[in-house]
Amino acid sequence: MRTAVITAAGEVDVREIPVPDVGDSEVLVRIAACGVCTMEANLYAGRMPVYPSAAGHEIAGWVERVGEKAAGLEDMPEVGSLVTIDGLPRCGTCRSCRAGQSAICVALQGNVREDGAITMGEGLADYIKVHASRVWSVGDTDPAVAAMGEPLACVVHSLRRGGFRAGDRVTVIGAGYMGHLHLAVSKQLQARSVAVVEQDEQRLAAIAAAGADAAVAPGDIGQLPQADVVFVTIASRESIALALAAVADGGRIVLYGGSDGPPAELPGYEVHRRQLTVTGSFSHEPEDWRAAAELLRGGALNGRLETLVTARYALDEVEKALKQAAETPVYRVVVTP
Repeated sequence: MRTAVITAAGEVDVREIPVPDVGDSEVLVRIAACGVCTMEANLYAGRMPVYPSAAGHEIAGWVERVGEKAAGLEDMPEVGSLVTIDGLPRCGTCRSCRAGQSAICVALQGNVREDGAITMGEGLADYIKVHASRVWSVGDTDPAVAAMGEPLACVVHSLRRGGFRAGDRVTVIGAGYMGHLHLAVSKQLQARSVAVVEQDEQRLAAIAAAGADAAVAPGDIGQLPQADVVFVTIASRESIALALAAVADGGRIVLYGGSDGPPAELPGYEVHRRQLTVTGSFSHEPEDWRAAAELLRGGALNGRLETLVTARYALDEVEKALKQAAETPVYRVVVTP
């Protein structure tokens, strides 16, 4: 089988390795699509120098083989069915995992394969072997959409962290890929309204067309009704200030997007006086995956999600895919072996 390994900034090696054997509690999946996320783009661009990396963690594919014990599970996807895959396994033993917070597991990746590659998803390949607990059936849909199970699980986790409830007024800061997913999931889960704040005019127009109840530039944020919960998908000093302006007294702010820039100012007295809740959201947990898979199986979001596929490349063109994701504003580039 082929597997793509990022060996250095701007360098990718497509290798031949054996198709992995499957243990009793494991599943072999023939990969149908793998999204190129910020992590893979950063690895390729040299902003995250962890080499050599077998990356790709937004994965969908067809079940090829099921281990003997896994085959006996009541809800185990059948051979031939399309599944979305949790591409970043948790260790299960660190303090965070044992406390029920596996999203912040200390060992999300970092094992070394026989070929010397560091495992960071392994989805840019022909096949992947995973534990049976990490596959979720999604029914009949576009594999590129099924590969969005992982970011959808992240968004479900974000909504949970923000205490989202049906009927909430929501504001999303940022109209990139994750901004679109926050919009889609919030609307599907019966938000009263979803407003989006975005500086780029093209992205603002795109998210308005995608169903935002309001889409405004930062300078027009005062036009919006104050929100019960604000999701910050682009972390910056400016975004924090926008979130504080957008949230209602007693509301919640979720810092979803990460930033390596200058520290943002979070005025303690304002948080105290207005009784705001400010929290972070990172990755996902098993219950988020169940909800994400149900959203995909239901099909209501699938047409909208398909519009977020910016480009598709074959595995032999993986370097073009990584280059586009690292250098060009995109929603999601997908590799389809």
